[in-house]
Amino acid sequence: MNERELLKNWISGSKQDLETAEILFENKKYHHALFFCHLSLEKYLKAIIVKTTKKAPPLIHDLVRLAEKTDIKLSDKIRNDLADISVFNIQARYDDYKLSFFKKANKRFTAKYLKTTKEILSWLKEYL
Repeated sequence: MNERELLKNWISGSKQDLETAEILFENKKYHHALFFCHLSLEKYLKAIIVKTTKKAPPLIHDLVRLAEKTDIKLSDKIRNDLADISVFNIQARYDDYKLSFFKKANKRFTAKYLKTTKEILSWLKEYL
């Protein structure tokens, strides 16, 4: 796969994952919606890495580490938001974290991070 195709796949995947997060939110599957928020941001950051490095992105899921590989100047707020959202990858996936995460992932909590995800994605668009 060439760079252009790789970039297109990461961007498309990010968009689809955000749409999935929205559908899950509407259907009150809040912890799953948060997991897809993470995936959407991860894929978008990986698209930026492909664009800036001309290489496949690293096989990591930590959003802060991925953002650092883009050389984008992160504000403290965005860095903190990315760190918060990174945790959703683990908490939504592993059984020992799921119960406490499930209790925390209510409508209000999820709406906040869905909005934050959209804001970060909108901000990241200037880097593609």
